[in-house]
Amino acid sequence: MTILNAVILGLVEGITEFLPISSTAHLIFTSKILQIPHSDFQKFFEVFIQSGAILAVIFLYLQYVRDNKLIVKRALVSFIPTAIVGFLFYTIIKKVFFETNYLIIASLVMIGIIFFLVEFLISRKKLRLTRSLNQINYFQAMLIGLSQALAVIPGVSRSGIVIVTMILMGYKREESAQYSFLLAVPTILMASLYDFYKMRQTIIFTAGNFIFLGVGFLVSFLTAYLTMKWLIGYLKQNSLIIFAVYRLLLAIILVLVFR
Repeated sequence: MTILNAVILGLVEGITEFLPISSTAHLIFTSKILQIPHSDFQKFFEVFIQSGAILAVIFLYLQYVRDNKLIVKRALVSFIPTAIVGFLFYTIIKKVFFETNYLIIASLVMIGIIFFLVEFLISRKKLRLTRSLNQINYFQAMLIGLSQALAVIPGVSRSGIVIVTMILMGYKREESAQYSFLLAVPTILMASLYDFYKMRQTIIFTAGNFIFLGVGFLVSFLTAYLTMKWLIGYLKQNSLIIFAVYRLLLAIILVLVFR
C-alpha cells in the first residue's frame, strides 16, 4: 500500500458509506483495480477507515442524539438482527460473499431495480411518504434491522436497504437516510471491533502502517461528513433514481472489467 492508495480508499469509503451504492463493494473492487494485495493489514485497513465515517456521524448528529433519545433506542433495536446475522455467518460473509464478484454485481443490480420500482410506486401515488422518525415503533425498528441484515452481502448497501425499507413503510426519503446514519454507528462500530478481535493475531503494525491508517481515517472522516450533509439536502428534493442508474452502470462496468 502507498499513501495514494490510502487516500483513494479513504475517499471511496467516505463517499460511499452513506450513499445507497454499497461501500463494501466499492472498497473490494477499488482494491482489486489498484492491485493492492488482500493481506491481513489490508483487510484491517478497510475496517479501520470505517471508524472515520462513524466519527463523522457522531460529529454531525451528537446534538440530535441528545435531543432524540427515543429514536436512538429504536436504532439500537434495529441493530440487533444485523448483529445476530453477522455473528452467526461471519466466516461465510468474509470467505464467500466478499470473494464472489458476481454475487456482489448481482446485488448491485437487484437493489438498483428495487429503487426503480419504489420510485415508480411513488410517482403513481401508490406510495405516499408522510412519516417522520418520531413515528417509528419497536416493531418497525425490528423490521428495518432485519432488512439491514441483508447488507452482509456486499453490493446490497446497508444504507440503501435501510432507506428503501423505510420508504416502503411511508417514511420520507431524507428521514430514512438520517435513520440509516444513526443506525450505522452501532452496526459498523461493533462489526469493526469484532473484525479486529478476529484478526488480532495476524495484523502486523509498522510505522508506515500507522501512517496509512491515519491518512485513510482522516480522509474518510472528512468525505463522509460532506457526503451526509449533501445527501440529506439532495433527498429532500430528489428521488433514488440517480442511485439506481449508477448501480446498474457500475454493475455493467464491473462485468466488463472482471470477466
